Formats: sequence, C-alpha cells, structure tokens
Amino acid sequence: MGVQIRTIVKDNVATRCDACHEVIEGTPWRINLLDIVAPEAAASWTRRPAINPGPFQFHPDPVHVRRWMADKGYLFCRRGEVRELMRPVPIPGDEPRWGLCDGLHRDAHEFVTA
Repeated sequence: MGVQIRTIVKDNVATRCDACHEVIEGTPWRINLLDIVAPEAAASWTRRPAINPGPFQFHPDPVHVRRWMADKGYLFCRRGEVRELMRPVPIPGDEPRWGLCDGLHRDAHEFVTA
C-alpha cells in the first residue's frame, strides 16, 4: 500500500546490563538462580527470599556476570561455568555467604572470589 507509519519510535531503552548498567544491544544473556530449598508449603508474601532468583540480564561476555557476582559478594565455583541456571550453595561461616555454581560437576566445589 506504500503507507509509512512514522509514529513508532524506539526512544527509551530499558534493557541494561545488571553488571555495568550499559545498554544491551540485541538479546541479553539471562541468569536465573535456583531456589535454595524446595518449600513444603507456599511462602508467605510478607517473607523476603534469601536470594533474589532473577532473572538477571547481562552482556553475552561471562566477565559481566562474574563482575556482578563480585559486586553482590557471591563466590564462584571454578569447577563450573557461567550458565543460564546457577545454583546457590551456602558457605559455612559466621555471616551467611553464598557461592554460585552451575552444578554440572560431580566433584567437590572450589569457590573463589568472582
């Protein structure tokens, strides 16, 4: 028909990397954290979860995800890789600390600073 519609404009970009806060061009890389434990009953809406499960979105480079982990104080299991689903693992100690792992290895975790 040859009719041009010039009113559709993309002027506000809300897709930003959770690590560097820069605009993500194209499809973002998303990370979800699995539940720590499966609850027996539905959680009350007044309780706050121990870890926000996400999804979190990043640039495709895994360095951005590791930077975000370091900023949040999470440790990273060097036996695993950065994947779409990460499992939180409690680290024993005085304060509650968490390590993130993909869970695809069978040997013991080796947590390092992200």
